[in-house]
Amino acid sequence: MFLSLTLTGRQGCPCHPRCPDVCQASTGKPGRAQGSHIVSPLPASSLTNAQKLSKESLSRALTLSSPEEKDAQLDGSEEKLWTTRADGHVRPRLHPACPQPPYTVHRMFSEALEKYGDLHALGFKRQGTWERISYSQYYQLARKAAKGFLKLGLEQAHSVAILGFNSPEWFFSAVGAVFAGGIVTGIYTTSSPEACQYIAHDSRANIIVVDTQKQLEKILKTWKHLPHLRAVVIYRDAPPKKMANVYTMDELMQLGDGLPEETLDAVIATQRPNQCCVLVYTSGTTGSPKGVMLSQDNITWTARYGSQAGDIQPAEVQQEVVVSYLPLSHIAAQIYDLWTGIQWGAQVCFAEPDALKGSLVNTLREVEPTSHMGVPRVWEKFMERIQEAAAQSGFIRRKMLLWAMSVALEQNLTCPGSDLKPFSARLADYLVLGRVRQALGFAKCQKSFYGAAPMTAETQHFFLGLNIRLYAGYGLSETSGPHFMSSPNNYRLYSSGKVVPGCLAKLVNEDAEGVGEICLWGRTIFMGYLNMEDKTREAIDDDGWLHTGDMGRLDTDGFLYITGRLKELIITAGGENVPPVPIEEAVKMELPIISNAMLIGDQRKFLSMLLTLKCVLDADTSEPTDSLTEPAVAFCQRVGSKATTVSEIVGTKDEAVYQAIEQGIQRVNSKATARPYCIQKWAVLQRDFSISGGELGRALFFLLVCSHYRRGRVGRQGPRTAPPPGRTQFCGAGLRPGRVCHVHYVCAGAYEFERTTFNFALAGGAVLP
Repeated sequence: MFLSLTLTGRQGCPCHPRCPDVCQASTGKPGRAQGSHIVSPLPASSLTNAQKLSKESLSRALTLSSPEEKDAQLDGSEEKLWTTRADGHVRPRLHPACPQPPYTVHRMFSEALEKYGDLHALGFKRQGTWERISYSQYYQLARKAAKGFLKLGLEQAHSVAILGFNSPEWFFSAVGAVFAGGIVTGIYTTSSPEACQYIAHDSRANIIVVDTQKQLEKILKTWKHLPHLRAVVIYRDAPPKKMANVYTMDELMQLGDGLPEETLDAVIATQRPNQCCVLVYTSGTTGSPKGVMLSQDNITWTARYGSQAGDIQPAEVQQEVVVSYLPLSHIAAQIYDLWTGIQWGAQVCFAEPDALKGSLVNTLREVEPTSHMGVPRVWEKFMERIQEAAAQSGFIRRKMLLWAMSVALEQNLTCPGSDLKPFSARLADYLVLGRVRQALGFAKCQKSFYGAAPMTAETQHFFLGLNIRLYAGYGLSETSGPHFMSSPNNYRLYSSGKVVPGCLAKLVNEDAEGVGEICLWGRTIFMGYLNMEDKTREAIDDDGWLHTGDMGRLDTDGFLYITGRLKELIITAGGENVPPVPIEEAVKMELPIISNAMLIGDQRKFLSMLLTLKCVLDADTSEPTDSLTEPAVAFCQRVGSKATTVSEIVGTKDEAVYQAIEQGIQRVNSKATARPYCIQKWAVLQRDFSISGGELGRALFFLLVCSHYRRGRVGRQGPRTAPPPGRTQFCGAGLRPGRVCHVHYVCAGAYEFERTTFNFALAGGAVLP
């Protein structure tokens, strides 16, 4: 980067006209309008030397996807706004704000094919060389995959589950699954065999596509419990040996060649925009994954209008170039990389599987994307990399960087919408900041997005100091991704932007400060949770509004600010939804000495846990004493400790007990469904939670897991020093038991929990002094 390399070039910021067919938004408040031998996934010739689409094939595609194809099928007057059946249909959410006729994924691709057929669609690296696939080739590969899936026995409304890193094979398998009348279901690559089994079983997966032997082994372990599974397709590694019903991607394509085109055409012709085509699994507060069903209309409408709200350009104006690296099992990456790419003819280039371990910057430098999306943790990694390079550079270069960033930050904070920049700001950008952006691979990047989790002010300010404005979006899996968006023409620092044109939003149960629960309506709203009617009814009210469980406020200009959540759910800096209760209960089951376990990780890089030990309660006051309970003492004796009090264990960091706790934590981690659900650090507190201590309310809800500590470091062996107690003040008047309160506080920096946000079922609120 600038601090260690000699670079040239500047960031361009051209402006382009917007597409004309974006309808107006309605926002407002209630009542108002508002490792193994690696083989080529497919031989290079299979991907890049596909024949150009013939005029006859193009004509067939367009005929299959003519506007008249579905109009007669979309009366929907007798259909509800939601369903929990994979083969169900929903009433289209047509509204004056979003009157556009619904259409299918195949029609979206066909229209893109007519306009962008010869343009590069997918870029990928093979043996160190970048290769490209055109939209015509992409379409052919998707059709071949679709026919292969049908040949393997894919049934309508059953799923094709994909367990692999982002790749062309992921994309055309997903599109092919939809073309074949199936439902594409992504599975996180870090998922355990049990988690894979749950999703594959729940989605009735007929086919599972995997990229490596490691992922294949997960499926082989659980295949006997998957009655609907008929075949597995592997595309990156070679199968360890010939196995029944396990195919390579090349073999799948050959199977597809054996099925007549007319057979696939007949399947496509029966598809409707209001049927399910995508399943996204998301964790709920109980820890049971829920299958979010998204219709073809959800996908095609969001890909078009949600992206327009983010100022994504059609290829006629400027072909967007993006790097695909975030998990495609997450709706944000899938809608941004896969479906929006097809809609506007973008070129999607795939990062290496180790992108998040350090190779992403190399890919960005080679590709030079025009727009980029990352979860907050990705942007934090960029920031840390620059800070490390600055610390290792010479005095003059370090001072130049600090000067340039301070000038840019001041300009961007004081005059955020001005194109007229003083000479000092332009000089700082020319001499320093442009080179830093180029070193990051952002020389041509005009739009930088983040989502899936909140971002700290520190990180936003850092990138403003590089003249990189980070645009936020707000949405859920249940809204097909973005429902609110920021863009170059629609930006306010710390906000999540304005509602996507054509979508509706309102706040309910507002307090005196205008903060209420965010409720959403529109074409982005999901069909329902698969096989979970009760959960669906909880989420969608009788009028079709989605109750998000998130709290927020709208300013006078319609910008949304998220203030908290009603749900007891942790969202890490990487955007992972982590239900804390099952993890906390698992720790207490593994370690009978533990009285209370509190998981921490909201907006943080990893999960940490605060633990208290079982102690005797005072008979008169019910206050926790220093004496361990008999079961706790028995536990200590079993692990080789003679401790009988809490202070003996915490004060001396009893080696036997701490080691036993660490082993228990590791046993819990071994059962985690994915790496983000693992506890990385923990600490044992000196006193159990109590009402008088401020951690519990009268109904024994957790009020606050405040540190009560101002020093010490949390590590795998607990605090290195015994920290002194702090002071807590409470403001619980008027808060009913069970209400969820958003609590902010600052802990000592050594704890790495500073400025952390926690959300628990509360009987009151608390703030640290």
